[in-house]
Amino acid sequence: MPVLHIPVPADYLLPRDACSYGYFLLAPNYWHVPSQALWRVLDLPSGPVRVGVHQPGTVAATAKAWRSARGTPLQVTTARAVSRADKPALIAQLTRMLRLDEPASTLAEFHRLDPRWRRAGGGRLFRSPTMWEDVVKTITSCNVAWPNTMTMNFRLCEVFGAPVQGGGAIAAQGLSFPTPEKLARQKPLTLRTRCRVGYRDARIVALARMFVSGEVKPAWFEDPATPDAAVREALIELPGIGPYAAHNIMQLLGRYSHLPLDSESVRHAKAILGYSGPARKLMKKLERHYEPFGPHKFRSYWFELWDFYQAKRGKAHTWDRETTGRTFTAAMLAD
Repeated sequence: MPVLHIPVPADYLLPRDACSYGYFLLAPNYWHVPSQALWRVLDLPSGPVRVGVHQPGTVAATAKAWRSARGTPLQVTTARAVSRADKPALIAQLTRMLRLDEPASTLAEFHRLDPRWRRAGGGRLFRSPTMWEDVVKTITSCNVAWPNTMTMNFRLCEVFGAPVQGGGAIAAQGLSFPTPEKLARQKPLTLRTRCRVGYRDARIVALARMFVSGEVKPAWFEDPATPDAAVREALIELPGIGPYAAHNIMQLLGRYSHLPLDSESVRHAKAILGYSGPARKLMKKLERHYEPFGPHKFRSYWFELWDFYQAKRGKAHTWDRETTGRTFTAAMLAD
């Protein structure tokens, strides 16, 4: 299979930085634990292609091996040859997913504000190759248990994703994430019955049509010059997007100054921070607690949660998607 090499920041470590947010467990993403590689199908100008991403030196998960592996270029395997026109799209999508373009100065600022994560090097949070996919994954994670979120995303890929030859189990059955063009043509009831998305059906279809029509312009949302307040306001106006979803999408856009607070946050406030009181009061306490971290408050909040999950189930790079990967939220971790 063809192989490309993509340079990464000097501190980059694939197992740590790819397995840093729950979406790495959602189809079509597939983290292959034995090889410490990320597999999925990406949509390129010439069509979908199965891609595997590996960083040499990271299979041996020892501190010494990982110190040596940091900054090693990623080895990207594709199931077929990609054209010269495909390569920019391939690199751009992997760069977005793995946040390879996040400036070292931004991470240094985060570590100054919250030095707890400096030694481990945590800072980059995994996301999807497109804003569209991040929006759908956020909607399918609201008001539902995590295993159901996994099922919804798998079914969306299985029913509406473009098939790719030679996918196999290592690439989420060789299916891509459905494009907005594909879902814009569907009836909401089809999504409800075939993908088990429940009340989200009409909202996903409406959003797909807005992405297709250009009413939602990802470039505007992703432009650092667009103020956070404007992004938040625009997100909340979208179908199915409330404050929690808007704040989560914002962090996926690289805007970490808002907290997506939910029942998981309430558990965290009680179990880890020792707060007490009704949910509304706890959320206010959480806002005050993370305020000193300023533009990085979500990162500080998230790494506290992630640290708790990993203390219960081991480092995320050791999680198999269909076993441990289904149990990483606090509600699922109760013994």
